[in-house]
Amino acid sequence: MTGRVTMRDVARVVGKSPMTVSRALRGDTTVSAKTRALVRECADEMGYVYDSTAQVFRTQKSGFVAVTVPSINNANFAETFRGLSDGLEGTGMQLLLGSTNYSVDKELEIVRQMLARNPEAIVLTGGYHLPQTRGLLEKTQIPVIEIWDLATDPLGHVVGFSNAEAMSKIVNELAQNGRRKLAFIGASAGSDMRGSARRDSVIAAAHALGLPEVRFIDAGAAPVSMRHGAQAVKDLGQAVNGFDALVCVSDPVAFGALNECRRLGISVPQDIAITGFGNFDVATVSSPRITTVNVHANEIGRKVAGVLADIFAGQADAQRIDVGSTLVRGETV
Repeated sequence: MTGRVTMRDVARVVGKSPMTVSRALRGDTTVSAKTRALVRECADEMGYVYDSTAQVFRTQKSGFVAVTVPSINNANFAETFRGLSDGLEGTGMQLLLGSTNYSVDKELEIVRQMLARNPEAIVLTGGYHLPQTRGLLEKTQIPVIEIWDLATDPLGHVVGFSNAEAMSKIVNELAQNGRRKLAFIGASAGSDMRGSARRDSVIAAAHALGLPEVRFIDAGAAPVSMRHGAQAVKDLGQAVNGFDALVCVSDPVAFGALNECRRLGISVPQDIAITGFGNFDVATVSSPRITTVNVHANEIGRKVAGVLADIFAGQADAQRIDVGSTLVRGETV
């Protein structure tokens, strides 16, 4: 066969009507599983790719949900995306992912591009957006779900956790173990809204307990990683001994700080405590294991899938779901 393969070509080979082939390729369950498998196998062998453009025009449904994340390298955001993907398994709905690189300006650009493709819903990581972004989304009829943060002025649905609650658990754990002089290692102010919320939450929790003022250690522009945590401690040198604990914006940053303390001959937790955030694998496999907070990243994704199911079933009421957080005691406090 020469030229572009058409749906009619596939229909002729499998002995079915073009309409049946179309429904089979869309995953329509009114077509038997056996026929769907046969059509898919034949289409793959013939090199036919289903063009959904006509369906979009006809039904005004694109069949995909748009999702923004700050970084595709962050294991927690990847876990949330995995939970969402798993939760949508079998629905026929696909995900279109955009990475904002922690920039609200980039988020605006991505949202504009995504809206042009008529997604059936849009999932935004974070609760802070530029006024232009909010304006665009408020004018559309597309459902919006904000995740991770518990937005105080939501655009629609919210699935996340309280940074204040999560960080207060860390600060209380430190205080109960006699740690009073705290330093927070995180990204530069303004480059990571979630990190800034954690820093503010640590400061508020320490103040509530009557602890001394928390020192902020700028690890650089977001995203910050193991390397940044190590460099922050290296820059402090022996001055790090002036603190009882280093509260880190994430587990990778804590892991970097932990290893640099070792290089400086500073024992953890004997000389200083170190805490992380996020319950990354690195917190579990490090030696000593890092005390951290589990914010249930995968569950966030699965809860979002549940909200989407409700939206597509016609339930319009905005949902606000707090997945909570859990203190994970390691060996660094």
